[in-house]
Amino acid sequence: MEKVEFLGLQNCYRIFNNTIDLIATTEIGPNIVRFGFVGERNEFFPKTIYGITGHILRHAPESQKRFFFGTDPVTIERCDKFIRLTQPTEKPTGIQKELDIPLSIDGNHVSIVHRLYNRGLWTIELAPWTSTLMLGGGTAVLPLPPRVPHGKDTLLPTSLVAIWPYCNLSDERLILGKKYVMLKQDDKVPGSYKLGMLVSDGWTAYYNNGHLFVVTFDYKKGAPYPDFGCSVEVNSGEIALELETLAPLSLLQPEASVEYTENWFLFRGIPELQNDNDIDKNILPLIQKIKLTL
Repeated sequence: MEKVEFLGLQNCYRIFNNTIDLIATTEIGPNIVRFGFVGERNEFFPKTIYGITGHILRHAPESQKRFFFGTDPVTIERCDKFIRLTQPTEKPTGIQKELDIPLSIDGNHVSIVHRLYNRGLWTIELAPWTSTLMLGGGTAVLPLPPRVPHGKDTLLPTSLVAIWPYCNLSDERLILGKKYVMLKQDDKVPGSYKLGMLVSDGWTAYYNNGHLFVVTFDYKKGAPYPDFGCSVEVNSGEIALELETLAPLSLLQPEASVEYTENWFLFRGIPELQNDNDIDKNILPLIQKIKLTL
């Protein structure tokens, strides 16, 4: 670990090994503004006209009154195996955000722990919700629940796709397959496109120019998820793509906290993805190996 300057911000923490590195901010945040192979491009899109982005923690359900960019310095606590970055309590919501980032990275994998505290006086219903703004030009991959033949045991639905009101199912960025849904980011296509899904397999991914960013999470069957039951959401904008995962909704008592963990993996040498067969051939074996390691 070392202290670095990034995006004009002092006292950022860079954590790295010989394969990958990440950079977290402390003057504002908590944000993770870089993640990538050492010496190569940043897989995240770290700054927009609205401020510093990259990877941030939010709380669902979404509302303009509940969204605040972290513009104040964070508290830094160095523990044996991780650093803890704690944001000042959001005054309008009474919510305090916290990230635990490991001090060492294992190969191409890092585990990020997210935490929300209720510092208010009343119980609040919310869900931890992560948002990672990915570098443009790539394709998000969301797996559908297992497909099985029609029969007496398939009378009820197992899949859910939520479409936001400004979206069009005929949009050229959206690719609907039998086993996967893909959403591309294309700066030639105007407007945003957002969809959410019930992803019961506990992973999503973003492919970009030979690199594959994989996020895994713990899906809780039967738990109430926001936005009609979405555990993954993606928003393809004109310059970048937001890759989001969500935890179940919970009633958070005053001074209580809720914790949510994402595992990140980065791979290289992945061929272009066009359809389900490409995903089965080039991504699914990686997912299977990841599940064996976690």
